[in-house]
Amino acid sequence: MTASATVPQSEASLTLDAGQLGDLELLLSGAFAPLRGFMSSADVASVTAEGKLADGTPWPVPVTLDVPAGAVPDSAARVMLSDPEGTPLAALRVESRTALPEERLVRLAGPVTLNRPVEHGSFRRLMISPEQARASLGEGPVLAFATRAPLGRRQIGQLRHLAGQLKARVLLLPLVAGQAEVVRQPESLVRSVLAAARSLPAGTLVVPVPLAARPVPPERMVAAEAIVAAAYGATHLMSPVGSDVAELPIPVVSAGDWAYDQRAEVWRPHALIEAGTEIADLTPDQLADMLDTGAQVPDWFAPPPVVDELRHARPPRSERGFVLFLTGLSGSGKSTIARDLRDQLAEYGGRQVSLLDGDLVRSLLSAGLGFSRADRDLNIARIGYVAAEVAKHGGIAICAPVAPFAEARERARRMVSEVGDFLLIHVATPVEVCEARDRKGLYAKARAGLIEQFTGISDPYEEPADAMLVIDTSVISREQATAAIMKMLTDGGWLKES
Repeated sequence: MTASATVPQSEASLTLDAGQLGDLELLLSGAFAPLRGFMSSADVASVTAEGKLADGTPWPVPVTLDVPAGAVPDSAARVMLSDPEGTPLAALRVESRTALPEERLVRLAGPVTLNRPVEHGSFRRLMISPEQARASLGEGPVLAFATRAPLGRRQIGQLRHLAGQLKARVLLLPLVAGQAEVVRQPESLVRSVLAAARSLPAGTLVVPVPLAARPVPPERMVAAEAIVAAAYGATHLMSPVGSDVAELPIPVVSAGDWAYDQRAEVWRPHALIEAGTEIADLTPDQLADMLDTGAQVPDWFAPPPVVDELRHARPPRSERGFVLFLTGLSGSGKSTIARDLRDQLAEYGGRQVSLLDGDLVRSLLSAGLGFSRADRDLNIARIGYVAAEVAKHGGIAICAPVAPFAEARERARRMVSEVGDFLLIHVATPVEVCEARDRKGLYAKARAGLIEQFTGISDPYEEPADAMLVIDTSVISREQATAAIMKMLTDGGWLKES
């Protein structure tokens, strides 16, 4: 499972993704103390089972560096860890490596040492070190609140209430690794938290922290938040969820279950609301629906500066960019439908429309790529990247690749979903119909063995289970297919009723 004790002294380099970069920053800054490096599989197993590292040190969540098999040579004893721009930020001394065959990954473990501080990134000026934060907060109680969602009047009221009881300063920690809740981008989360801070006591400090979410119970994530908050100078952490991890550096406190008292027009604990009084609240999904449709967000939910930031971060669907991603077998009709959609949406107006058809992309954006699994995945990644750039600037991208693999489609969805909406459409025309339509003779060549790795014949097609719309052009016309998609866009609010 792990490498032998004698490892040839060679060096490799590795580019980290956003979540890994966040973990690296927290390790290097001391915010993850006593952890000083990425965990081994033995540590992960112990943390998962008992909430402790293998040596018995209490620790709530895995902090791992899992990389594609083959990304780092087996002989590498030292790995330079770089950001996407190629800046070598730190060195990892590889103490163990474990193959994760089912995920086609290798887990690298060992301590990390700083090579060069991170210099770029939005709101970098606010991302001070734990030492700087402690110096800024000074002596005395500090109440921290870590969040992936914007703060409304409920959280503002709770923080003011608890801070008053504790006679504490307030430390807000927007968690900026990964997609934020309700708003899409970490920068939008920070702006909304800064807007909410205007309603909190003077001296409130806002420090964005790159703590990535993990697939662990909420109690474990709260424990990780408490460890990080303590490193930044907090003496208490406010959280709606308790922690099941012993020996936390600071207590986790709750402000209780609050709701909006419509009679008194104030947020307060449920226990203080008179029986029979009508109360109000909004779930994150309800707030998202209001923003998506352009409905008015009630004043009792959040102060106007916060609502303004929410509307800027998440404009109504009728105003935001989106991607129509058509997937299906060669000959299914997706390219024909994509061209018809381009023409109709261009006539509709209001947004710029870009068509990224499979054949066109192959001849330009992905020239030189073959049809291996790796090349197919890279082709879809390139399409997803360009489509996301179109959506980021409020446009419409129509993509029509075969895209046979679910993992590659999901990667494209993640890229787009950070900046706009990803609408997956499965053009599910049966293979026998596609083959009968084949004017280029590709299916015949594939069956004769003249074309290798041809989707539907000698290579698999993983049918999507998450498509918003399924179309079979063997039973409906191209006009009906296009009309069905246009209706989906109108019914869903991406297009206004004409």
